[in-house]
Amino acid sequence: MELLPRSPAEFGSARYWDRFFRQRGQRPFEWYGAFPELCPVLHKYVRPRDKVLVVGCGNSELSEQMYDLGLCQDIVNIDVSDAAVRQMRERSASARPKMSYLLMDMLQMDFPDAHFQVVLDKGTLDALLTDEEEATLAKVDQMFAEISRVLQVGGRYLCVSLAQAHVLKKAVEYFSQEGWVVRVHQVASSGDKQQFVLPVFVYVMTKFRKIPGSAAQILEICPEEQDKPMRVQSAEQLVAAVKDRQHYALLCSQISKTPCREQVSLDLCDKESGKPRYTLHVVDSPSVKPSRDNHFAIFIIPQGRETEWLFGTEEGRRQLAASAGFGRLLTVALHREQRYEGMAGIQAELSGKVMELAPPGLPARQQVPFLSVGGDIGVRVVRHCGSSPLSGEFVVEDVKGDGTCYFRRLIFLQNRNVVQSEARLLAPTPLPGQKKRRKDKKKGSPTEPPGAIDRSYLCCEHHKAMVAGLCLLGGPDALPGELAVLVVGLGGGSLPLFVHDYFSQARVAVVEIDPSMLEVATRWFGFSQGDRLQVHVSDGLDYVAKLAAEAPAQYDAVMFDVDSKDLTVGMSCPPPAFVEKLFLQKVKTILKPEGVFVLNLVCRDTRLKESVLAALRAVFPLLYARRIQGEVNEILFCQAGPTGRREPTELGARARALEGALRQPGRPWDSSYALADTLQAVLIL
Repeated sequence: MELLPRSPAEFGSARYWDRFFRQRGQRPFEWYGAFPELCPVLHKYVRPRDKVLVVGCGNSELSEQMYDLGLCQDIVNIDVSDAAVRQMRERSASARPKMSYLLMDMLQMDFPDAHFQVVLDKGTLDALLTDEEEATLAKVDQMFAEISRVLQVGGRYLCVSLAQAHVLKKAVEYFSQEGWVVRVHQVASSGDKQQFVLPVFVYVMTKFRKIPGSAAQILEICPEEQDKPMRVQSAEQLVAAVKDRQHYALLCSQISKTPCREQVSLDLCDKESGKPRYTLHVVDSPSVKPSRDNHFAIFIIPQGRETEWLFGTEEGRRQLAASAGFGRLLTVALHREQRYEGMAGIQAELSGKVMELAPPGLPARQQVPFLSVGGDIGVRVVRHCGSSPLSGEFVVEDVKGDGTCYFRRLIFLQNRNVVQSEARLLAPTPLPGQKKRRKDKKKGSPTEPPGAIDRSYLCCEHHKAMVAGLCLLGGPDALPGELAVLVVGLGGGSLPLFVHDYFSQARVAVVEIDPSMLEVATRWFGFSQGDRLQVHVSDGLDYVAKLAAEAPAQYDAVMFDVDSKDLTVGMSCPPPAFVEKLFLQKVKTILKPEGVFVLNLVCRDTRLKESVLAALRAVFPLLYARRIQGEVNEILFCQAGPTGRREPTELGARARALEGALRQPGRPWDSSYALADTLQAVLIL
């Protein structure tokens, strides 16, 4: 039995619907949205005493269910199909005396003006607006005009729809321009298998008198998980918000049936502000053998640790999922702009939503565990928020690391998953006779981090490697004597501070283009200038070019640790202009003959990286590379002098000698520096 139309235009034909309902018989036909799902929205906008018009009723049971449950009984149903109207009259003639069925075209209704408080449309607009041809749009305008005519002021037009973009946009634009309030509800699914994967929406258009000259529009969306509507500014924003929810529904449907070949990422936004509150990654582990208890788990990443390799990279999350031993692990990152009420609060907030992302084969009523490091959500305290024309918005925050250590971090919000600068905080030392402060046992209140900066500690692995590169200077068994070092890129200042403090005869010049960063480093990262440490606020390109012209061959080491503000380039450090051949010639000019150029390179574009290496080789005959494990960073050591190539074993020996010279009594030294191991792992390019 063929029920589908030969063309979309037949959806508007009375002849097609007569044939459809005759062939289908007495079985009710529900386009989408069963009454239990629609009931919460209908209860909001339909009152028992309302006079309700249902347009395009077909043989749906919706009107009957509304009547039988007492939601409303003064209901008039119209349809262009004589077969449907006769069938429905027979079903309701004696059981529902206050409800009527009329053969009538909604484009030309016989009712007087302002006759109804509610017009209900379940799929009729979707059936009519099958394309955007001129004739179709003219019919839709006629339909809307008739609905507007028969509705009282304050009346509601409720349209149940799958919300295709062109359908939603047409309805929103028409009624908002007429001065009506437009609100879109997402209908909560019943949890049963749906005929349609896409979610169902109800447009609620409330009629107001149009105010001449007023361009104000009230457009709102009310997602299924909340009652309070969210205001949007335009029809385009409303369509985009609905599209996001449709994509999410398709994603949930897809990953509930098959494992994810690639990691899936999505943001859950705050109900009030609309800003991201949680970032979720769905990670499947095909190697994990499924059992009843290891199908699915949720892992809450402690605040401030989302940038770590284990949590912030695909490979790290894959390793985390495999070690956790679950077939699907859902990692949850918490955002710094949001407040959280401890692990229990997060679990209560997410428990319903995360189950929509459950894997195929999850047993019914299976308990899904929430995991974390140490069983808590970590500590993040935002110390400072700022903005500059060059760096954009940034934050300084204190976070609790693995164990008892706290760290201070600088984050540029345009690239919020990258730690720009980091410093370890010193634990407070109690005075003699001073009692330790009692821990605050109030639930959800984080421990206050310490405040003093540990200037002796290098947090960043690439900074440790850059310091190790200084062993290329001086004799094979001696600490380099008087050094002149130029550092381009200040950040929090930990690299130039370390060189200044540990190389007692070094003179360090720092070039930083953004004066805001000098303020941040000084106020929040313990940076201070002195006789041997000076900062020049200038463009590094201009500064080096000026030195090359006026004062060549004056630096033993030049270090580039400068980020790129252009996120469209596949190289985030340094900006491309800093590694062009002509500029590299200027860098070589300001170096002493046996000096070393140390470059922090962060490049994901293979071709671009090859071109950078080619430019470096053309200027510096000796080129060593140290890849940073678990990171994209690669530290390049470049020399142009007559020293000759050194093998990794020799470099390791020189680094061991340098480390021995730096480890002086009374001076703190961290075992993680391992300068010899750093240089023994270099590649000679």
